[in-house]
Amino acid sequence: MDELGLNKLFAGILVAGLLLMTGVKLAEVLVPHSELEQNAYVIEVPEGDAAGAAAAPAAKGPEPIMALLASADAVAGEKLAKKCTACHVFDKGGANKVGPGLWNVVNADKGVVDGFGYSNALIEFGGQWDYAALNAFLAKPKAYISGTKMNFAGLKKPQDRANMIAYLRQQADSPAALPTAEQIAAESGS
Repeated sequence: MDELGLNKLFAGILVAGLLLMTGVKLAEVLVPHSELEQNAYVIEVPEGDAAGAAAAPAAKGPEPIMALLASADAVAGEKLAKKCTACHVFDKGGANKVGPGLWNVVNADKGVVDGFGYSNALIEFGGQWDYAALNAFLAKPKAYISGTKMNFAGLKKPQDRANMIAYLRQQADSPAALPTAEQIAAESGS
């Protein structure tokens, strides 16, 4: 194909595109879009229907991990914690980074590390970083405390969360006690 033939081909494509755009604009002018005041087909759903409530998925937290803590691998938790070192320090007396230092965090009050500016959401949430709170936070921080500054997607696997908590538990002068059988039963709903 010669040079003039390519020019004709490109001109044809260009004209076809321009005609298409002109047709679309003309259609918008001739048949303007308007929002309906109400849906054309109204589907009535009775409120408070027991069958509807049963069909809706129940909001649930992360899988229980207290039973996994006794056999959790703190070394595997330390490996998981390596990706956290960009924002957190795990050493005693370590300086805060983008996130607070996590030395002695298990069973500590939330939002109390000196020199760190916590989000108002976390401060107002209050409580302690017990095993259940750490499990929920590590699973999905933004779902556990809406408005937290923690930008971490979370650990999806229960075993990974248990390993991480086992590592955090070791990062203390005197590690927190492992959960009792009663606490494990209460968490699992038994």
